Amino acid sequence: MAKYLIKGSYTIEGTKGLLKEGGTRRQEMITNLIKNLGGNLECFYYTIGEDDIVVIFEVPDRKSALALSMAVTAGGGVNVSLTELIDPSEIDEAAKITVGYRPPGD
Repeated sequence: MAKYLIKGSYTIEGTKGLLKEGGTRRQEMITNLIKNLGGNLECFYYTIGEDDIVVIFEVPDRKSALALSMAVTAGGGVNVSLTELIDPSEIDEAAKITVGYRPPGD
């Protein structure tokens, strides 16, 4: 399964909902969404700074990750960004592939 990172910032309405429901209830809801997609939640944290939440999870395919991201964004309570995470061994494998790129002017 592929791993993904979601970073999110609550909207005003989302923050009101978080204050009403509490942090652990939101984590439980996200955990259940990911499980329903056939995946697993690795970590879920609230943060101080540019983002309000950070979630790392794995799901069977990219379509499932996109579906989750779009559903959360469409809900209007959180603006999210989705990032696919790459295992270090994949970098090693990619580094062995000859591409033949040449910088401009060379």
